[in-house]
Amino acid sequence: MRDLKFEQKSSLSRIEAADQLAALAAALREGGDAELELGPATLSLRIPDDLRSEIEVEVGNGEIELEIELKWPTAPTRTVPSRAVASTEKAARRKSAPAKPGRSSTGAGRSKSSKRSATKTP
Repeated sequence: MRDLKFEQKSSLSRIEAADQLAALAAALREGGDAELELGPATLSLRIPDDLRSEIEVEVGNGEIELEIELKWPTAPTRTVPSRAVASTEKAARRKSAPAKPGRSSTGAGRSKSSKRSATKTP
């Protein structure tokens, strides 16, 4: 079951269609809370940084149908800290803890994983 469905069908000029797409593009670029004026209605949306998209083109019966679909979750998603942030947090905790007897604090015994640069994996 859907929480909400908004559907609007109308005939538009090419310029009016371009204006609606430009307003949508501006809202996507801005992100956060957006208000889109779609004819007589105003649609308020929260637009996150990451979206999923689907573009579909159908040609048949003397018509071309272009669908652009954007999807995102209704609840905010939690981001996982990158390895660099996690390494920095571990290092800060290590520095605040008292040194254990017989261990050097020069950092010579650091593992390779703490020296890796952070890379974002898809």
